[in-house]
Amino acid sequence: MTETAELTPEPWAVHLLGLVNPMIVIAGNLLGGAYTAMGVVFVWGVGPILDILMGDSKQPRPPRESGLPFETLLWVHGIVHFIVLATFFRFAYLESSVSLWLVVAALSTGLSAAASAIVTAHELGHKKPKSPGWRLARMLLFSIHYPHFTTEHNHNHHKWVATDKDPASATEEQGLWSFWIRTIPGQFFSSARVHAKKGRTGLRNPSYQGLVIQVAALGAMLAMPQGQTMAVGWIILSTIAILTLEYVNYIRHWGLRRGQDGRQTEMQSWNTEARWSRWSLLELTRHSDHHLRASVPFWQLRPHPDAPELPAGYYACWWPCLVPPIWKRWAGKRIPRNAV
Repeated sequence: MTETAELTPEPWAVHLLGLVNPMIVIAGNLLGGAYTAMGVVFVWGVGPILDILMGDSKQPRPPRESGLPFETLLWVHGIVHFIVLATFFRFAYLESSVSLWLVVAALSTGLSAAASAIVTAHELGHKKPKSPGWRLARMLLFSIHYPHFTTEHNHNHHKWVATDKDPASATEEQGLWSFWIRTIPGQFFSSARVHAKKGRTGLRNPSYQGLVIQVAALGAMLAMPQGQTMAVGWIILSTIAILTLEYVNYIRHWGLRRGQDGRQTEMQSWNTEARWSRWSLLELTRHSDHHLRASVPFWQLRPHPDAPELPAGYYACWWPCLVPPIWKRWAGKRIPRNAV
């Protein structure tokens, strides 16, 4: 019997590490003041260090058989996210004005939402429409002002990844900042076109409806006591959550291209086996397999050893990516030129 055959699946409990950050943010929001910075420090400071110290999974384990712990974990993430939001709005109400600590609390909450809300919604958004999980995904995305994501991701990104028809796929020439400017409106209008092709135009288009409801929700919040402070905080936390999501989109496909008539392969997505990123982000880093088998749940995703590999985990790539010349020099040499 070979060593590989003797390996057992990883324990599901490693993915509980993804709940550390929202718990820290809840504590920070409740304690207030400088404690609100704990979430920022953990994600932007401790996260990259954990990515490096915990290293990569060198030998892949077999897929897990039971999905019950993981399905439960998705719902736990969703519920915890709304608790995080509640503690933030409580803090904003008590703060009563736009202050430094309000901005810091919003950043911490938005970074937590980028994982517990968006990563969870990404997974649940692939479930059957109108199912409980799918509906939870809609609620999570609405909570950070990005309800059109599921439509664009499922119906456009998965079909046209690594081509000019996909606003979520960055070219090698694009830096992160220019990608943010292009992809955010590009994905919204892409989702609107998906609905329009099905005959849902004008205000019958769910993408436009979602935008109207978002504006109405903000308007209703402004009418509440301390509503201006809470609304400003909501916008800030949603902005950082969205920017973090699109940072992840950027590094997952940057510089990898194929012809529009070309077959999609594992070579159109960057992967990493960095343990901290894998475990805290629900295997989001095994992105090639997700594109090749979109209906497969995250706990059964497999690594693709021949796929392009990021130079580090998602957390550790954040700071280099913010400086495009450094990012392009660091990661550019890893682009598989024979596959572009």
